[in-house]
Amino acid sequence: MKTKLEVKGLCYSYHTMEGETQALLDISFDVKDGEFFVIVGPSGCGKSTLLSLLCGLMEPESGSILIDGAPGEPSRAAMGYMLQRDHLLEWRTIFSNISLGLEIQNRLDEKAEKELIHMLDTYGLSQFKAARPGQLSGGMRQRAALIRTLALKPDILLLDEPFSALDYQTRLEVCDDISTIIRTQKKTAVLITHDLSEAISVADRILILSSRPGRVKDIIPVAFEPEYDRPLTRRNAPEFSAYFNQLWKELRDHE
Repeated sequence: MKTKLEVKGLCYSYHTMEGETQALLDISFDVKDGEFFVIVGPSGCGKSTLLSLLCGLMEPESGSILIDGAPGEPSRAAMGYMLQRDHLLEWRTIFSNISLGLEIQNRLDEKAEKELIHMLDTYGLSQFKAARPGQLSGGMRQRAALIRTLALKPDILLLDEPFSALDYQTRLEVCDDISTIIRTQKKTAVLITHDLSEAISVADRILILSSRPGRVKDIIPVAFEPEYDRPLTRRNAPEFSAYFNQLWKELRDHE
């Protein structure tokens, strides 16, 4: 399988009046085309910092980020970013929210509008096209945020704990829903989460970061039998607890 994203020797430190705090140290990994890659680690280990470096919001002090084998800077427009909150604009309708990125890029033509309407229908939001965000449930809002992201046709999706603001039951349902959509679309995805069960339920591979400064402790491949093909069904698989215990032990073991 072709490598879509490659990170080599990435380092980053925060600088304040009090001094320097090293956040990430010598981070190296690759993500295959169409892979669902998950990053876990203790609080404060630099997970969100790493995602900010990948999408170009910050520049690394050293190391490189390659997309399709080329330096990432020119092609980071091909990345879609989903945050912890949906950031839908309350004064716009759902349709005008999901079309906002295309509108900003002057790409909202008749063909794009038809594609958006098709996605609304496919993901169960067609009847809310003219609704305001406040009229939707948290799960519906996250689906709208995903459509807004997918509308720009990114090659790579960066997901920064996109389900963490939801209540537990809704979180399970929306995680199952959205990750299945991403797999169906064959998108390459990088998810950050602190929820180990969530990580196992969606991942092809899981990268474990150490405590600060974040370093790669391990990368664990995850595989389930074909009948456990969705996040909710994976949680009932016999091997699920073994993966959970492995991750838990890795995170508890201090270097």
